[in-house]
Amino acid sequence: MNPEPYFRKQDHQFVAQPVSRGPWSPTMLHGRVIAGLLAFELEQQHGDPEMIPSRLTVDMYRAPDFSPITIKTTVARAGHRIKVIDAELISNGVSMARASCMFLRRTANPPGNVWKPGNWNVPPPEAIAAQTVFADGTGPSWDIRNIAGEFGTFGRRSVWMSETRELVEGHPLTPFTRIGLIADFASPCANIGDAPLGFINTDATVYLHRLPRDKWIGMETINHQATDGVAIGECFVYDREGLIGSASVAALAQIMKR
Repeated sequence: MNPEPYFRKQDHQFVAQPVSRGPWSPTMLHGRVIAGLLAFELEQQHGDPEMIPSRLTVDMYRAPDFSPITIKTTVARAGHRIKVIDAELISNGVSMARASCMFLRRTANPPGNVWKPGNWNVPPPEAIAAQTVFADGTGPSWDIRNIAGEFGTFGRRSVWMSETRELVEGHPLTPFTRIGLIADFASPCANIGDAPLGFINTDATVYLHRLPRDKWIGMETINHQATDGVAIGECFVYDREGLIGSASVAALAQIMKR
């Protein structure tokens, strides 16, 4: 039996399934499925194989419950080399989140050598024990392989992640949908320490120079700062072949409701 998807589509709306529940409240959707759904619809409506979705920004300013969701997309710019598309997530007639995606046309790199970080020398995901995350009756929400820095301990961390279920029923995961689903994870990856996660994510921005070429996506903490209950977190994003981009988030101090 296939794992339950995060969403099922009914007419022009998306209906969240129980596995979409987030960690902060039993009635609140997980931030990562919000970001993933916005990325999904941006690609469905405006994706172009000749263009790279080089930047995805998601603002999450309200907490959607399990009510049906509508996503409306708007073209801000549709040039030959640059295309910018906005998307709005609406539930119960109220705007809950929004996204902006910049698509850049593929071309050849200019000549010359430019400094860049070295290779990510870490074990492959197959060499690391799996961890079950947010398990339900149909299996785990995703497969995570911890490389360094256990969650709940102080220190820099890095992980491999792979999705185990469809975001929207009947739609196989694409590389960009996978990126949308991991964008929000930059917050716990960068903002958790030696106590339970105390920051709730409010946004996520992912920059990409290319899409991942495998189902496994790596994330490595590169920065965390917090003052007066406002935090920022930054991570590098990898696939098996190397660094593909970065993910940044802003978050607010929050206590989980259980």
